[in-house]
Amino acid sequence: MFLNYIKEFFVKKSLKNNLNNVKNEVFTSNVQTIGLLIDESEFQYSEDLVKELISKGIKPENIKIVAYSSKFSEKKTYSKPTFGRKQINWKGEITAAFVNEFITTEFDLLISYYDIETAILMMITARSKAKFKVGFTSVDKDLNRWMIDTAIENHKLFVHELFKYLKSIK
Repeated sequence: MFLNYIKEFFVKKSLKNNLNNVKNEVFTSNVQTIGLLIDESEFQYSEDLVKELISKGIKPENIKIVAYSSKFSEKKTYSKPTFGRKQINWKGEITAAFVNEFITTEFDLLISYYDIETAILMMITARSKAKFKVGFTSVDKDLNRWMIDTAIENHKLFVHELFKYLKSIK
């Protein structure tokens, strides 16, 4: 219990430092690659969300997903790369290699698909090398370039609004 408190403290400290270094890049090109960061503790329809992105013309191989689960179990097998609090060391650093690879990948667009401020998810969003970041309005406004005001369950509306705005800035 105490170790989890220390982990959370260091994650929040790292997040605070990263928020000061956020760059607001201008989006000027077509979306080819998408990083999808999902909180599977709150949203279980990630396959439907991916299908919705594919229906908008994104190739399946250009969508990379990383999921977070608050009830992560190493004994359970997951259909997509999933991590939990156990992949954070006592210094607040992420130990899962696939999450660190996700952070360093330069996506055209990062979709932070979570509407509850979870320190680890916010830290991943802040550290991401994605050119453009989109998320929900209920999460800190400094993390994402665009925020869409919908319910997390309404993934079709989220994707529709996202691509409507992307078309308007081309």
